[in-house]
This record gives sequence, structure tokens and C-alpha cells, in this order.
Amino acid sequence: MDETFRALMIVDRDGAPTAEFRELTVADLPDHDVLVEVAYSTLNYKDGLAVSGKGRIARRLPLVAGIDVAGTVIESRSPDWKAGDHVIVNGWGLSETEWGGYTRYQKLKPQWLTRLPEIFTLEQAMAIGTAGYTAALCVDALEQWGSIAPGGREVLVTGAAGGVGSTAISLLSGKGYPVTASTGRPETHDYLSALGAANFVEREALAAKGGPLQKERWAGAVDSVGSTTLANVLAQTAYGGAVAACGLAGGMELPASVAPHILRGVTLIGIDSVMAPAGKRDHAWKTLADHLDKAHLDRIARVEPLSELPRLANEIVAGRIRGRVVIDVRA
Repeated sequence: MDETFRALMIVDRDGAPTAEFRELTVADLPDHDVLVEVAYSTLNYKDGLAVSGKGRIARRLPLVAGIDVAGTVIESRSPDWKAGDHVIVNGWGLSETEWGGYTRYQKLKPQWLTRLPEIFTLEQAMAIGTAGYTAALCVDALEQWGSIAPGGREVLVTGAAGGVGSTAISLLSGKGYPVTASTGRPETHDYLSALGAANFVEREALAAKGGPLQKERWAGAVDSVGSTTLANVLAQTAYGGAVAACGLAGGMELPASVAPHILRGVTLIGIDSVMAPAGKRDHAWKTLADHLDKAHLDRIARVEPLSELPRLANEIVAGRIRGRVVIDVRA
């Protein structure tokens, strides 16, 4: 395969990671066992940091950016995969230490691949992407912990209008859990209500420093914000409840107390989507296949061309992206 194709790469420019488009051939790709023709990738917050240069995400330069891949196997040296298989990849160090999805073709390690559930198209898989898959990991963790119940006490979702939050609301409401959405953008309330949010709490109410123990409200929560927001969510979680934490958009620090944990038995569950083992990934994608309302994907996601990524990266870092952005790497 001698044809050239365009990729968005992170390169070193005077000691700073910089995004630029380059023409590649298959011979330029890493020597991994499975060659995939990529159809779509996505734009996640981490992608925004990498492409905009506002965060040092890529640590082995140069590399192709993009932490998500959806495509079709073209060639495989692995017995686990064959030409024609539809696959998805989320995480595994893509765009950090490994070449990622902002390219027409990519070579990938066989253990990174997840088989695409038949119910989803490649485009729908990337409407879900790492954000939606992470949301499913969070919902799975809360259900396994056992603190939430359909029709029971409220389940809170912070960063509700983002990719993780939007999918979490759709999944939780579809399973019968009463969902409260936290967002700083009132204009998204109609959108979030359509996904299943029953109540709202303003972002500022959770962003201000509060007491170590506050009025019990949440049976559980999905938090993608971290920092003071997470501290307040823990302080407001009811006895025996749990919070699945998967993000740090508000900062890495956690100015919290042990009081909710030792006086109310509240559990903080850390969710890692990057290196999660195959079993957890498969279960999360089954949760999505079984319980995500596909009609919601049209509300959650929009498709944009690869050429628009530099602009969109700045938009997502500034908090101006609602839901999910699917990247058509062919455009």
C-alpha cells in the first residue's frame, strides 16, 4: 500500500509539543500486528489538551494524536483478528505514548482492540467513544457497589453537558435511576432533560468550598470534574453511597475530609478507562449496547472533519463543546 494519507501529528517544535498535519504512508506507521483502516475518531478533553498545546499529553514525539479509533481490520498477523473485523480502540496510551486515531490508517496491538457490538455502526461507536465508554464503566461500578436503585434516591452527574456526563445521564435514566445533572450552562437544560435528567443543580453550588459533612442527598454520583466539586459531592452523598470519579477538569487536588468515608461509609471509586482490562471493557460496551438509547446519540454527537480539529481542540478546552464530537478522518 503506497498511497499517502493525512494525519494530525504532535511534533516537537522548539521544545514544545505542536500539532500539525502531515502526509504519511503505511510504512511510516508503528510495527504492530494489526493494520486498521480508520473511519472515525473522536474529540475528548484530553485530545483537546494535546492538540491545542494547553496540556502536555503526548510524551513520546512525534506521534499521531487521537485516543479513539473505530475502523476495519485490513491486515492482521494475530490469530484473534482477521480482515473485515470491525473494531474499536479506547485508551491504551494512544496519543500519549502510542500512535492514535487521527489518521486514515493505523497499526495497533491486537490486545488493544475491542470487537464492535453489532448494534452500533462505526460512527455510532465514536459518538460514544472514550467518554461514553468511561461513563459505562462508572455506571457499572456504581451498580456493582450496590448503592443505587431504580426509583430510589437521586444519582448525581457532574459535568453533565460533556461527553461523559451526557452518556451517563442516558444510561442511568434508561435503567430507571432518578438523575440530577450538574452544569454551569443553563442553555443545556433542555438537551439534558431530553437525555433523561429529572433535576438540576448549578455548577457553582458544588464549586464553592463547603463543610466536610453536608445534607445527605445522593445515592451515588458520576463525577468528571474533581477538585472542590468532588469534595462537595462526597460530603453530600448518603450513608453507604458511592461516587465514581473519572475526571479532573476542575483540577487534580481533592480538598476533602475523611468524614464522609468513616462516618457515613461513603466510597470513592476511581475509574480508569485507559488501561482497563478486557473484561471491564467488554462489560462496559455490553452495557452501552443493551441500555444506551441510540436515538440519544443523535442529540449527543455531531460529526466534524479532521481538518477542523485544531479549532475544535481550543473549543473543548474552553468548555464550549456540548456532548460529543465525532471526527471523520477521511474529511
